[in-house]
Amino acid sequence: MVRFIELIRNCLSDVKEILPWTLVDRLKENPGLLLLDVREPNEFDAMHISGSLNVPRGILESACEWDFEETEPELVNARDREIVVVCRSGHRSILAAHSLHVLGYENVVSLKSGLRGWNDYEEPLVNRAGETVDPDFADKYFTAKLRPDQMRPKSV
Repeated sequence: MVRFIELIRNCLSDVKEILPWTLVDRLKENPGLLLLDVREPNEFDAMHISGSLNVPRGILESACEWDFEETEPELVNARDREIVVVCRSGHRSILAAHSLHVLGYENVVSLKSGLRGWNDYEEPLVNRAGETVDPDFADKYFTAKLRPDQMRPKSV
């Protein structure tokens, strides 16, 4: 059995990662770059990088193809575009970038450290209304909030 973190590590052999400061440079150098945010819609609405396309991880593969209810035309037509996949921490984006590679997308990378790292690098995030999100609020939002039942049981 492979655990979640091991699955991510296994995908890293196929997926390149970039850091937030490299993404800042890439956005300046390539205004046609596609920022693909694979978080859930409520996460995206709370805060995201301006100009990102939201396609949740759960429907990504069908969003990449024509003739599905989830089809996202911009993504279907982006097989030759530079794509940076983002999520909260950089884990879901690795899995999503791996899927995109399998589906024939050739120029795909994952944002290492995700939007938490983007916020730590003091780059702007916006909410659904396009308003800038306070970085301190974003920091609190991105902090994991585990319930006791989600934590590994203590050894007896």
